Amino acid sequence: MAQDKEKFYITTAIAYSSRKPHFGNTYEVIMTDAVARFQRQMGKDVFFLTGTDEHGQKIENLANEAGVSPQAYVDDVSGQIKKIWDLMGASYDKFIRTTDDYHVKSVEHIFRKLYEKGDIYKGYYEGWYCTPCEAFFTDTQAAGGVCPDCGRPVQKTREEAYFFRMSRYADRLIDYIENHVEFIEPEGRKKEMLNNFLHAGLQDLCVSRSSFRWGIPVPFDDKHIIYVWIDALSNYITALGYDPDLETQPELFRKYWPADVHVIGKDILRFHTIYWPIILMALDLPLPKKVFGHPWFNSGTDKMSKSRGNVIYADDLARDFGVDGVRYFALAEMPYAADGSITYENVINRYNTDLANNLGNLVSRTHAMTKKYFDGIVPTPGTEEGPDAELKAAVAAAIEKSRALMESFHVADSLEEIFSMLRRANKYIDETMPWALAKDPEKRERLGTVLYNLLEVIRAAAVLLTPYLPGTAEKIFAQLGTDVTAYETISSFGALKVGQPLGEAETLFARVDEAAFFRMLEQRQAAEAAEATPEKPAGEPEIGIEDFGKVELRSARVLACEPVPKAKKLLKLQVDLGYEKRQIVSGIAKFYTPDELIGKTVVVVANLAPAKLCGVESRGMLLASGEEQVRVVFLDPETPLGERIR
Repeated sequence: MAQDKEKFYITTAIAYSSRKPHFGNTYEVIMTDAVARFQRQMGKDVFFLTGTDEHGQKIENLANEAGVSPQAYVDDVSGQIKKIWDLMGASYDKFIRTTDDYHVKSVEHIFRKLYEKGDIYKGYYEGWYCTPCEAFFTDTQAAGGVCPDCGRPVQKTREEAYFFRMSRYADRLIDYIENHVEFIEPEGRKKEMLNNFLHAGLQDLCVSRSSFRWGIPVPFDDKHIIYVWIDALSNYITALGYDPDLETQPELFRKYWPADVHVIGKDILRFHTIYWPIILMALDLPLPKKVFGHPWFNSGTDKMSKSRGNVIYADDLARDFGVDGVRYFALAEMPYAADGSITYENVINRYNTDLANNLGNLVSRTHAMTKKYFDGIVPTPGTEEGPDAELKAAVAAAIEKSRALMESFHVADSLEEIFSMLRRANKYIDETMPWALAKDPEKRERLGTVLYNLLEVIRAAAVLLTPYLPGTAEKIFAQLGTDVTAYETISSFGALKVGQPLGEAETLFARVDEAAFFRMLEQRQAAEAAEATPEKPAGEPEIGIEDFGKVELRSARVLACEPVPKAKKLLKLQVDLGYEKRQIVSGIAKFYTPDELIGKTVVVVANLAPAKLCGVESRGMLLASGEEQVRVVFLDPETPLGERIR
């Protein structure tokens, strides 16, 4: 009965619904799925949660750029994320969206409870803000005017906000972390959190925003929306039905909380090991048992990002290497604590070496020999001889070691133990030479023993590979014609039933010709680039260099910005040209908020005749692209003010 099983609650971080997730983002759900499937194999009652984080200024800006509502924007991107998760075989039990009604309601109640307890108070925030990361930084942290996490420019921000009294719980959290060695893994991440943040002294945390509107409103102050820390992090409990206003929490919450493990990227470890535990302490709830901060997948040696143009997507890889080919690379290539690296060369090498040669070839050869020498019937094993004992010892070692490594989240090392066993099985074929045994009628019993042992190793491999490569494991079971697939059946060697017919042969992984693959990839990318290239516009009449030279373009910094009263499209900017300050009115209010422009270095048409727009004088024009979607041209912050643009 399910209620008698040991529970296991595992979560991913919820994916931010700003863009389609790249391979590095997708790794997390593949890894978490493998752990969830493994724990089900161990007989546990698993609840696997994933989903999407759908609020924030970045999404509001992207929706404005796209000319759609924020809700329509996240509906589309969340759908893309879920589609990729499903393609990768993620066996989640629930997919939460932070725009779900029940989540919104619970978060409002959580915020109110924390406010009424005195853990949240109202004040002002002044500091540096990174829109892509949705994070605030001090002058020291944002040295050089850039975000310490992503390297993008930050904006000076001052706004009214609500704050959480982090210091009230800091000592309690330090004590908890130091006395629960399993709470933060890998070990090095725990030291980083303690030394860099907790021992250095916690600042109170900004938990509301008033400069944008796309979020959950503070229930008693609708000028503010609840910021990401309380909104997004609370998904781990709201997905189970938690609501602080309920007298009795629902059965799902009582059954599964606390989480056994939050699987997250190392870049958001601080939020999950400091902010989230303190929020839980304030709610008088138990803390998760473990937070595992996995490394990143780099594209070669560089961080993967769309701006670098080095993004690889999981669905594109699946088109060429199959879903289990993608899953295998993700799980086998990522070390426990160091960053992994993905290139097409690496993917092809692992695919050919491990999947096609080691696993696929072993299954194909063994199946073919059993068909040829025993009419496809599982033969009866005889007396153990020669290398049989070594082969069986390799199977026993792989079972024991892979399980222990998976329990401790050493996923790649766990897979390596299984593939080491498969390499030993391929060596066993070379040692026993079944084709030679088949030529001697007196060696038929020995031939049957060899082939039985190989078939049983393959069955054990399929059982062990079920969490990692579920589709491949099912294909192997089908080729063996067996329904003996439970984990406990590999506790002793020899559970494959003698005398049963094998299923039909099927190529598991066809070897990839690297040269042909890159020719195909180059052609595909060229075709996609051609399809994405817009037609040349009709444009304006040609002008001579003397006409262009009349336009004086100069660099300037935006000092201040505010909407023009009663003009929905206009912003009034005060800019510094180095040699003078002036006012410019620009019709970009639909595309930019004042906070996104203040502090930016822009290009100004400096010799444009003054004009009045809605009664406000404008002395110049900003350089920007687009009509339906306007994009202001921003210069490097180090550009000297007043410099001529040529």
